[in-house]
Amino acid sequence: MNNLDKHYQELLQYILDNGVEKKDRTGTGTLSVFGRQIRHDMSKGFPLLTTKKMYWKGIVTELLWFLRGDTNIKYLVDNNCHIWDGDAYKNFEKRYYKETFNYETGSHNRLMSKDEFILNIKTDDEFTKKWGELGPIYGKQWRDWGGYFSDGHWNSQTNSNGLHIGGIDQIQNSINLLKTDPDSRRNIVSAWNVGELDQMTLPPCHNFFQFYTRELSLGERVKLYGVEKINTTDAGFYEHSYAQLLVDEDNIPTRAISLMWNQRSVDTFLGLPFNIASYGLLLEIIAKEVNMVPDELIGTLGDVHLYKNHIEQAREQLTRKPMELPKLCLDYRDGEYNKKLKGFVLEDFVLFDYQSQPTIKAPLSN
Repeated sequence: MNNLDKHYQELLQYILDNGVEKKDRTGTGTLSVFGRQIRHDMSKGFPLLTTKKMYWKGIVTELLWFLRGDTNIKYLVDNNCHIWDGDAYKNFEKRYYKETFNYETGSHNRLMSKDEFILNIKTDDEFTKKWGELGPIYGKQWRDWGGYFSDGHWNSQTNSNGLHIGGIDQIQNSINLLKTDPDSRRNIVSAWNVGELDQMTLPPCHNFFQFYTRELSLGERVKLYGVEKINTTDAGFYEHSYAQLLVDEDNIPTRAISLMWNQRSVDTFLGLPFNIASYGLLLEIIAKEVNMVPDELIGTLGDVHLYKNHIEQAREQLTRKPMELPKLCLDYRDGEYNKKLKGFVLEDFVLFDYQSQPTIKAPLSN
């Protein structure tokens, strides 16, 4: 049974029934509640909502952009993913007016349209380097915390002797810690760098995440191996050394891994379904990297809101019946991306049996 859509719909209804009206930076206005949580058992299917059609390609593309450590929208635009276009254009608009103001005439140069802006991002490398950069947002913090910006790229700091003094790769550190100390309570990746918030086009909405692992029982490992492969009538088989030998020889995982992310600001209609699937995908990627089984995905949510121009869309989604969740296959060899997790392409992530209700369109507030 698909409980993810059910719990998501319950959250929508709770906001509609209990949300208080609040102003916000976009000027749209919201209905808001504070402090909610959403949980999903990854064994029940991949967490992609079915009560509306989800933008799978955009979800994958944005996560790969983060994992590349990229903070320029060029990669997104080249891959036909436009979810950050509005933030980039708003930043461009603000800076462009300031930089082109003519004090003699008291006027500005003509501001290009958003479509013209995106066309220049596609075709003009110098323009892209200057105007496509969003500052030290997610990718930079995940992969290069403490690095500095130079020549259009975030670069790790070195001292006069060439020794590395910054640029912490939090993702790689997490992988290393999962392999060497899987019970560590310090396996956290943060995007909330207080020293660089003022340089970001948009401070991170989902600001940190944490990994948690547990040991699998022999019975759980045998099920992963495939009970149908085993020919035995031994009632005590699960405690038998032969079972242990089989699962060890087949490199069956010995641990399950969970991920919990914290989100300070939650656009519940457009953003949250995207975030759930994105962190579900990240959990799948890291689990494969460290040979663990994806276990539970948990979102701890702060200011959980519906924009006022999403209310009717939320009511429409509440009328819809959930369908079965899809399955995900990570179509690449184990260890193929061990070095930096930066070589993925969209085709490495194959979604099976995704059925959904139709798309529900809603404006994005920037």
